Amino acid sequence: LIIRPMYSSPPIHGSGIVKTALSDDALRAQYYAECAQMAKRIGSMRTLLVQKLKEAGSEHDWSHVTDQIGMFAFTGMSKEMVQQLTAEYSIFMTLDGRISLAGLNDGNVEYVAKAVHSVTEGKSICG
Repeated sequence: LIIRPMYSSPPIHGSGIVKTALSDDALRAQYYAECAQMAKRIGSMRTLLVQKLKEAGSEHDWSHVTDQIGMFAFTGMSKEMVQQLTAEYSIFMTLDGRISLAGLNDGNVEYVAKAVHSVTEGKSICG
C-alpha cells in the first residue's frame, strides 16, 4: 500500500526536466552531444576490453562483445565462471554473463580482462 503509488506514479519533475531540455535549442544540442559522447565511451570500452583480453593471453573469439550495442555486453561466460569472478575478484555481473560496460573505465578494464581470462582460460564460452 505504501510503495505501490511511488512506482506506479513516478514523480512529475523528471518529465519537466526532459521538456525543458528538449524545448530549448541549446539544451537539446547539449543533450544529444552528451548522449553521443556516452555511446562513444561505451563503444570504446567494448573495444578496449577485447584488446585487454587478447593482451592477457585469451585465445577466445570475443568479437561478439564488440559486435553488440548498448550498455551491457553478453560475454558468453557460464554461471560458474561469473560466480568465480565474484568470489575471487569481486567483479559482479548477471549470472547469465552480462556485464555492464558503464562500469568499465581506463583504470579497471585491464584488471577485469585479466580476471575474465583467468576464469575462462581453457574453458568453452558461448559467443
